[in-house]
This record gives sequence, C-alpha cells and structure tokens, in this order.
Amino acid sequence: MVSKPNILLFMTDHQRADVIGMRQCGREVTPNLNRLAHMGFQFDRAYDTCPLCVPARTALATGLYPTKNAVVYNDWKGITAGEYEPVHAALKKAGYRVGHAGVDHIRVQPPMRQQGLDFFVNQEDYEEWAAGRGLKTARNQDELIEVLEEIDGKYVNKRYSGHKVSLWDKPAEQFKDFYFLEKSLEFLRGTGEEPFALFTYLWAPHPPFRIPEPYAGMYKPEDIILPDNIGIPAEQEPALRRKGVPAQLARDITGDQWKRVWAAHLGLTTMADEIFGRVIKELESMGKLDNTCIIFTSDHGDHLGQHSMYQKMEMYEEAVRVPLIVKMPGRKPGRSDGVVTHLDIKPTICEAAGIENGGGDGVSLLPVIEGAGPDRQRIVYSQYSGNPGYGTVRRAAISERYKYVFDSSYEKELYDLEADPHEMKNVAGDEAYQDILKNMHQACRRFHEEHGDYFKWEQET
Repeated sequence: MVSKPNILLFMTDHQRADVIGMRQCGREVTPNLNRLAHMGFQFDRAYDTCPLCVPARTALATGLYPTKNAVVYNDWKGITAGEYEPVHAALKKAGYRVGHAGVDHIRVQPPMRQQGLDFFVNQEDYEEWAAGRGLKTARNQDELIEVLEEIDGKYVNKRYSGHKVSLWDKPAEQFKDFYFLEKSLEFLRGTGEEPFALFTYLWAPHPPFRIPEPYAGMYKPEDIILPDNIGIPAEQEPALRRKGVPAQLARDITGDQWKRVWAAHLGLTTMADEIFGRVIKELESMGKLDNTCIIFTSDHGDHLGQHSMYQKMEMYEEAVRVPLIVKMPGRKPGRSDGVVTHLDIKPTICEAAGIENGGGDGVSLLPVIEGAGPDRQRIVYSQYSGNPGYGTVRRAAISERYKYVFDSSYEKELYDLEADPHEMKNVAGDEAYQDILKNMHQACRRFHEEHGDYFKWEQET
C-alpha cells in the first residue's frame, strides 16, 4: 500500500444498508456506490453505535463508544462534549491537509470549527448562503407530527418530521447537499502534493422529504415494491416499543402513503449517490483516485414503515445496520459478512495513514481487507439514550447470529437473525434460547458498564 494515501470519508444521513445493490422501478438506486463496492471491500454486517445523528457521528469520529465519550443524545449545544481528538485532527497533526464539507453533528471540545482544519464548511454556512439568496430552509409546521417522548423521566410533547412528501421548488443546485458538493470540489481543487483527507457529510436522505427535480419524479410510488413487514410489529415485541417515537410516527399511515415515502427516500438516496459520483469523478480527473482511500457509510438507517415504525431510534436492522464500503489503495476488492462497527473506521483510517488511533474501542479493518477473514466470535454493541435529552433506554448486543436488546422497562428482546432476518419474532421467552439469552445479556451488560453506562441494570424494588 502506498504510504500516506489520500482519504475520503463520505457519509449520508438515514441511508439504509440494503439500498446498496437495490433496484426499484427498473433502475439501480445507487449505481455509483455499486461501482465502489466492486472496486473496494463491502462489509455487509456493519452497525452504528447509536441510531441517532450526534452520538453516532461523535463515536465514529472519536473512536469511542457513546457512553464512554458521554455524547449519548442529540446534544446540539455540546454540553456533554469532552476533549476527545477526532480523526480529522489526528490526520492534521500527521501532515494531512484536512477538509470538512457538510453537516456538523460531531460534539467534541473544542468544537469542530475550532479544531484547526484547513477547510471547514457546515450547515450554518449553508444557511447563511441560502439566506443571502432569499431561500427559506426552515421546516414547515405541516411537515411535523406531534408525539409524546420520554425526556428526563417524563413524557412531553415533541414534534418530528413526518411522512409528508413535497417538492423543492428551487433549482437543485440550491439544495443543501449540492452546496456541500461544490464546497467539497473546492477543497479538492485546492489540494497540492501533500496528502489530503476530505470528510463530506450529506444531509440526504434525511426527512423532511422536500425533494428537487429530477429526483422527485424518479421513482413512481405505484411501482414501488414494499417489504413484507410494512406496518407489522414483531411478535412478542416489548410494550415500550409502541410508546417510542418511531412507532408513533408510523401510526395510521396507509400502504399507499408508505409507497410515497419510499419513492421520496429513494429519490434522495439516488441524488446523494450522484453527488458521491461527482466527487469520485473529480478525484479521477485530478489523477488522485488510485491513491485515495475511500470510505462510504451512513450514520444510521430508517425503518420506513417496517415493524410499523418510521425514522430511527430503535434497534431493528433497518435503523442500526449501515452501509460500509472501503476502497483501499493497492488492495483487492472483497466482501465480508462478519459483524463490524462504526468504531472500526477511525482505527482503519489511522492504520492506513500510519498513525496511532488514540486507543479507541474499535479495531482496524485492514486485516479483514487483506484476507484474514472476520472474527466469527465478535459481538458489537449499540445504544439509545433519548433524542433531545436523556430518555428511553435501549442497549443492544449483536453477534454473527443473534441480536439482544434490553430496555428501560427491563424487558428483553432476542432475535435469531439466521432464522428470522426481518426480526419478526422475539424469542426471548422461548425455552430453547435461554442459554443464548443469558450469555447475550451478560455480554451486553458487561460491555456497557465497562464503558461508563449511567443506566442501572438492576430494577429497583
């Protein structure tokens, strides 16, 4: 492998793992990512550390599990942020020219804008740019749905982006992600002979579904093929799931409405894929593609109606499994079905760049890429602790075959992912699974307590 390769980390928001290779309405949803998968190494069982923006991105950037770095909810003000070095700053110290273009959902101290990067553009810059052109970017009230959400032990009224689909009636070039594209290209064109690291973080396909043409009409709702478990909760699902935000957002949505949601989501996903393709084309035209390590992932997925849920914030595969493709210079393409985690991305980047990773919670994926094969005994972990503040708890452990989930009502879930890949039957109560349930519970508890969990695992009597 060439020393100090360039690095591109490209991330989308709410993009599910199963869109890679998906076809709907007679077309590839992600043709550019499909090409990357053929050139690089695809990890089919990659999981985030939290199905929520800020905790997921902060964990990825620092390499530290959310309860360890203390950013466990969408802490927009950075109240819980600690002095942990993000991978961006580590690369800057190692002599890289480092740029960030896109949403800034990473919470560390000092804030990302003050980390000394060579180039930094985020959503605040876009809002200023848009305001100067008379663009209204605020969410419309009729796009929002009111739910009851647990925050600090009480259920309060909150409003979330719902399933409404509308048209972005301005030129596509004025859409947020095309602004981030132009800034990404600006950074690349300003690079010289020194190695660079570009972090491009798109907003799409995050709701609300205000979509520019031609993407708004790209997928016909009537032609969308929906998964079989749209609108159907799992058997023996713990009662607390129906009180969660995703279940409330999915109430009373019809099959035709879900088709419109899927059409919108896929349109934005294809838009994001085209933006990714334009960045790759720029690297190719600059003669820098071959010596660039390219990593693609998303912060989390979206239920899109499966399990009768919408958005993220739960532990089903649709929300916690993420796409992950790594193209490493000088390495052959491949594919792995072993479980890996967002926490592995920082050590992978650091090993590729020849620098220390700072002792995080993940492992480098380079040995797997180089042919070592996955760790079949590995368990990875995910957690949810509330969105705008401390709220309903979920803790999960995921092995090659099983997923275990424990919640703040002390109910348990266990899914046999081999026999039941869509997680439609909770087998925690089945006699045949009791040894597995016990072992997974112990592993889940041990990991979270070792990583600073504030949740009390024993129910008070």
